[in-house]
This record gives sequence, structure tokens and C-alpha cells, in this order.
Amino acid sequence: MANDSDGEWKYGIDEVGEDATEHEGAETDDPSDPEATDRRIEPGSPDLENALFVALGALLALGVIARGLGLL
Repeated sequence: MANDSDGEWKYGIDEVGEDATEHEGAETDDPSDPEATDRRIEPGSPDLENALFVALGALLALGVIARGLGLL
């Protein structure tokens, strides 16, 4: 979380997390607000290429750990 130029935090403790309260000027999830729609992150399905890179990275990491422990 970055500081504003006046040294104050951008968000207060009560503005983030599960127990966040609505504040004046706070961003809402109003579907009629086009900017709110642009800010949403929609889940997607993983591509085969991305899954293969993750699997390759995990195998490489396990290989490095096994080599470091003298198992290979």
C-alpha cells in the first residue's frame, strides 16, 4: 500500500477487508456504472500452455531441491 503525498494512507483499516464499510466517495459495484464494470476481474479458464509452464516450473523447482539435498 503506497502513501499519498501528504503522508496519509490512501485507505483506512475500516475500508478494506471483509468488514469494510461503505464510505462517501467509495467505489461501488453498481452494474450501471461503466467504470465499475471495467474494474471487475472475471475468472477465466486456464490455457493448456499456461498449465504446462506451471507444471514445468514445479518440476524444475522439485529437481533443484532434490539436487540440493543430494537425492539426484
